[in-house]
Amino acid sequence: MLEIDLAEALTLIAILAATGAIAGVISGLLGVGGGIVIVPVLFFVFIGLDIEEDVRMHVAVGTSLATIIFTGFISARAHWKKKSVDTALLKSWGPAVAFGVVAGTILGGNVAGEVLTLVFAVVAALVAVNMAFKPAERAAKRRMPRTPLKEILGTIIGVFSVMMGIGGGTLSVPILSFFSYPIRLAVGTASAIGLIIAIPGTLGYAYFGWGLSDLPPLSLGYVNLAGLLAIVPLSMLTAPLGARIAHAIPPTALRYCFAVFLAITSVRMITSIL
Repeated sequence: MLEIDLAEALTLIAILAATGAIAGVISGLLGVGGGIVIVPVLFFVFIGLDIEEDVRMHVAVGTSLATIIFTGFISARAHWKKKSVDTALLKSWGPAVAFGVVAGTILGGNVAGEVLTLVFAVVAALVAVNMAFKPAERAAKRRMPRTPLKEILGTIIGVFSVMMGIGGGTLSVPILSFFSYPIRLAVGTASAIGLIIAIPGTLGYAYFGWGLSDLPPLSLGYVNLAGLLAIVPLSMLTAPLGARIAHAIPPTALRYCFAVFLAITSVRMITSIL
């Protein structure tokens, strides 16, 4: 049984609430559902609480996905009002992303925690490098690929996003940008894709972790309700602020901001493995 005194409990709640506020801004700003912040913070908090290594990354990922249901909805609604969500792409890409989510949840729910940590760190690093050193746009515009490559890309986004506990923007934003989508439209659409990832992903992680020992208190499988309740309120309040910032700053600054957050997260996660 995990024991936490009152001072530690209040400190933990304060840390998670602050994380929620930051995650909400990043959710609206970058279209990533805030998971890029929530997963590593929860991971290191669980280390401090001596949560077993076998389950800590799974719980961080599952809890992050649960928070994205709420923050992703608020962020997607804010971007929708600014007409920066491509509904046609959502309809054509959604089933492939959902298929990838199911496959990724089955895989993520059954592999070792170190595997999830490594996936998170490596993918975040690759995307950070891509966004930071992306060459200037050329005159020739690249079109979105047709079937089946388009569906394969959607499946890849679903698999890796649900294994990382993120909303999909980490992969879909650079992919859409590569195919000449304006960065704001890519971010807005990614926030909606996050819902397609988060809902089934949360249910899957709750199922695969159900009944396991050594889980933190107040956990439904790999979804920790204490973390969820501490993070969600402020993240929902601050997500619209992030969306407004995304429409107020230059696209280049938005891209570099995205890359910096990914790079910092990747380094911290790799360090934890070593």
